[in-house]
Amino acid sequence: MQTNNSKEKVRQLQNKLYLTAKKCGSRRFHALYDKVYRDDVLFEAWKRVKANKGSSGVDGIRIEDIEAIGIEKYLIDIKTELVNGIYKPSPVKRVMIPKPDGRERPLGIPTVKDRIVQMATKIAIEPVFEADFKDCSYGFRPKKSAKQALEVVRKACNNKGYYVVDADIEKFFDNVNPGKLMVLIEQRISDRKILKLIRQWLKSGVLYGNILTISELGTSQGSVISPLLANIYLNTLDRLWEKYGLTHGILVRYADDTVIICKNKKSANHALNLLQYIMAKLDLKLHPVKTKIINMWDGTEGFDFLGLHHRRFSRINKRGYRYGETYQYPSKKAMKKMKQTIKENINQRYLLVKAEEELIASINPKIIGWRNYYRTRNDRKWMKAIDWYILCTFCRWNNKKRQQKRKLKGLYKTKQSLREKGLQLMATA
Repeated sequence: MQTNNSKEKVRQLQNKLYLTAKKCGSRRFHALYDKVYRDDVLFEAWKRVKANKGSSGVDGIRIEDIEAIGIEKYLIDIKTELVNGIYKPSPVKRVMIPKPDGRERPLGIPTVKDRIVQMATKIAIEPVFEADFKDCSYGFRPKKSAKQALEVVRKACNNKGYYVVDADIEKFFDNVNPGKLMVLIEQRISDRKILKLIRQWLKSGVLYGNILTISELGTSQGSVISPLLANIYLNTLDRLWEKYGLTHGILVRYADDTVIICKNKKSANHALNLLQYIMAKLDLKLHPVKTKIINMWDGTEGFDFLGLHHRRFSRINKRGYRYGETYQYPSKKAMKKMKQTIKENINQRYLLVKAEEELIASINPKIIGWRNYYRTRNDRKWMKAIDWYILCTFCRWNNKKRQQKRKLKGLYKTKQSLREKGLQLMATA
């Protein structure tokens, strides 16, 4: 299997497909299946799946097991199955992920083999749909990010965006209509083998314990292909909004998380009504409690979007005039999650045997990651609060280790020690 420079070859393939699709918006692609089992595409798919890590599916085969078998042999076997048309996906393994509110979120884990084939298919078909996707969509797209979406929201709120429709689609991944999804896919792809692959994944079912469930609705949340399928499905929303909704407000969507920034209450009501109409066309519903219109004018209300809370605060400029500015800072949910992670990585009984340097080495990458994501123009107060929590947690760990009853004794010494040993800070100068 020739895999030299697979990344560059795949990039060239995707670029060619994208430009072809962009040139003609009505073209249907009929020869994509042979791209899926190309050596360079399969090898690139393997590299991406490995980088994403993840556990084994229902067959119990892990990434490490494939490396032990031999990557080339494993990929050749997959290629043979695809070429001969005998590839058949396994059911998705259902695991329940705890949510901050105490409930659980279902997550589907496909087998590593299915993840590789899904990734290879995604490489082949994504550029075709990327040519159609709108600028208001930022989730799980090349060269698009949550930070870009947040910046658009901040600017829109500061530009007389006094009312915000904070929309929550109720159980989106469970309620996607596979029939309508396939119709949307078939508008761009006529390759029957690609369409068969996608239908197989939609109907492969979910294995929870020993019980196999095959649902008439939904797409597996957690599979490699599901974010692309979600974007294809919700591109209808983006398209219709561009046609009918631009006079009401600015739509910003990240996967199924959506906000619409409007200039007045009347526009916000029109925006919400239009959104409900479009959702009904897609067989989806907005959550009756979580979906609401937020009044940003006086700073008494705010909304959470992509882990940040957005609220309008009053400020005074150099000339002494008062004006409103939208602040973005970590949401209560994000702060709680960060504190929980800090506690789990520092102040645990089994960590008392560790040296301070080891704990710093384990927590520093997390601090850097948080800092990179949550850093905004107005974040200092909240970043300093996290720094204080980290300091206090280290101090408690230190005193527990020394069997000192006073939990926060020697706070200043701990601070000095952490600084000397290279602990990263959330609030940078």
